[in-house]
Amino acid sequence: MTEAAPVYVGVDPQLALDAGIAVGGFWSLTIGFVVFFIGASLTARFNLLRAYSIPEPVSGGLLAAAAVWALVALSGREVSFDLTARDALLIYFFTAVGLNAKVADLLRGGPILALMLALTVGYMVVQNGVGMAGALLFGLPSQAGVMMGTAALIGGHGTAIAWGPTVAETYGVAGGAELGIASATMGLIMASLLGGPIAKFLIEGRGLKPSDADLAQAKPEGASAQATLGAGLVTHVDVMRSLLAIHLAIAIGVAAHESLLAAGVRLPTFVPCLLAGILLSNTVPLALPNAPWPARSPALALVSELALAVFLSMSLMSMQLWTLAAKAGPLFVTMAMQAAVATAFILFVVFPAMGRNYFAAVISAGFTGVTLGATPTAVANMDAVTRRYGPAPLAFILLPLVSAFFVDIANAFVIGFFLGL
Repeated sequence: MTEAAPVYVGVDPQLALDAGIAVGGFWSLTIGFVVFFIGASLTARFNLLRAYSIPEPVSGGLLAAAAVWALVALSGREVSFDLTARDALLIYFFTAVGLNAKVADLLRGGPILALMLALTVGYMVVQNGVGMAGALLFGLPSQAGVMMGTAALIGGHGTAIAWGPTVAETYGVAGGAELGIASATMGLIMASLLGGPIAKFLIEGRGLKPSDADLAQAKPEGASAQATLGAGLVTHVDVMRSLLAIHLAIAIGVAAHESLLAAGVRLPTFVPCLLAGILLSNTVPLALPNAPWPARSPALALVSELALAVFLSMSLMSMQLWTLAAKAGPLFVTMAMQAAVATAFILFVVFPAMGRNYFAAVISAGFTGVTLGATPTAVANMDAVTRRYGPAPLAFILLPLVSAFFVDIANAFVIGFFLGL
């Protein structure tokens, strides 16, 4: 029997005889907008979501993912989304982060960057140890623990998919890729829900506030992008100027990415785009001092916030929650262990090491995303916290560099080491 082709909602009219429902790119993006507004409505309605800085895309996205799971259970048809637009929005967001960066800020944060990298690599060892303990607890091969450790949590869905066949074929872990995908999905949920409460506990419990330097650095942006737009301070020309700068940086970043691939160096596409943004914002204003440049402008903040919000909405609504049920026993116990150990590590190691100040609390919220979810989740956690309590600009530069640039390289070595034990 040949396998039926999936349904492309809004593209392919043949719905009745197909085994799956594949939502096309246009509708996936449109649903992403709707999911964000659902989350915004939930946040406005429930004080608990506001009090614990749960991002709007998280509350809306989790509700949408649950609704999709119900549809799958009732119809017997799996649902998939075309996430091409989501992946483009991720590049937009991190390129905007790079455009806002100044070399002086990076130099100021150099020692913190090194310390954060050391803490993250050290935690990789801890995380894989917890994963292996969970695997052995349920009588699974120890290598299965890697798929419930850094291959899925710090690495995310992409790393889990990449290592899954190796773990299954070389070490006899049946369903290794599926276990990794389920772990990554569960980790994304945990990271989205824990970052805000951890930051609230640290900030309000210690009366922490942004430093004068952070307040001064954020001051040129004025109020939030939404407020400045409403006041008429952002025009379509400002937005177009920001988009042009983003596209120039992406063009340079993509060219660099292709050159790195040709040299055998694999990095997420958004990393060279982020670095290209830093390069442009630290050279163009010097070379063309009279030319308007959108770095740290309300228009660039508006584009950045939109890209992150829709990206995260699409990421969470597209989670295949039904994959969790098949691995329920070892998965839920091990993920509970991972969440508890990560929270303890953040509270008792990361927060003190980062300085026990407001910046450290924001980094702690982001570190939750790094260790359990993914870099965009980490940034969304920090964004929700800073919108409630005040700015911490350096955190948005340093953490993505650590989690996306250095950690992916280190993770490959750590995974290989633990698989060989």
